[in-house]
Amino acid sequence: MPDSLSSILNRVPLFANQPNLKITELSGGITNRNYKIETANGEAFVLRVGGNDTGLLGIDRRVEYGCTLAASRVGVAPDPVAFLEPEGYLVTRFISGVGLPAETIGSAENIRRVVGAIKIYHAIDGFPGSFSPFRVVESYLPISRQYQAPLPQNIDWFLATSTEIETAMLRDPFKPVPCHNDLLNGNFLDDGAGIRILDWEYAGMGDRFFDLGNFSAQHGFTVEQDDILLYEYFSPLPATPAQHARLQLMKIMSDMREAMWAMVQCNVSQIEFDYVGYGQKYFDRIEAAAKGKSYRRWLAEV
Repeated sequence: MPDSLSSILNRVPLFANQPNLKITELSGGITNRNYKIETANGEAFVLRVGGNDTGLLGIDRRVEYGCTLAASRVGVAPDPVAFLEPEGYLVTRFISGVGLPAETIGSAENIRRVVGAIKIYHAIDGFPGSFSPFRVVESYLPISRQYQAPLPQNIDWFLATSTEIETAMLRDPFKPVPCHNDLLNGNFLDDGAGIRILDWEYAGMGDRFFDLGNFSAQHGFTVEQDDILLYEYFSPLPATPAQHARLQLMKIMSDMREAMWAMVQCNVSQIEFDYVGYGQKYFDRIEAAAKGKSYRRWLAEV
């Protein structure tokens, strides 16, 4: 066990001076490092060690802890058992479960189950913190330029598209609800009793349609799958044309946030990952959607 990790664990009463801790680094993260900690009595936990300079990504670890705690109380998030300041290291109980493969998460049954979990935490009275994809994209731009990220030559067009979408949506202002805002495939687990959701570091009060659009965009949902998503969320009421349009525009904003996130990470993160290629994939998707034949209709209908 590295000395740095040992010093962290010794600050957690559950682990301090415990012999025979079994520590396994969990793979798959592209922002943080996560470790499974198993004690001699058979209990298992996860230690989240935040990536360097994650404050540049708009992450507030105290807010993350508060959102995780609130979501755990309704059975959606893992239970937090320790929070170390000032670094914001988070320890949660390990959830024994299986992931929802990207190839099958878009089935009608899995969409129903995921939407059921989303509706549970959307109904919580409140989360600490707030989240707006529009403000996030704006805040990432000067950081990306400061670190000389390989931004697209037409980056001003991307920012103008973001502004255009927000202006259209402001014609019908939303009521903020607790949102996760990072519904990547790796953040879902099926523990046998239901769907559990990990990694609440971008959570806060926001627009429910960003959560829905983010979930859809990250899994490449078709029009038919989006119909199922909206049906499951709003049933028994039918989804309106405005709700369909809002979902599609938030899918674009989900891609926008992801692309600009990658531009920050490519020169900040110490994790080995192709952030430039990752970001370019999302820039390409934004252009395809915003220059597509339906985009103007979505702006009008939202």
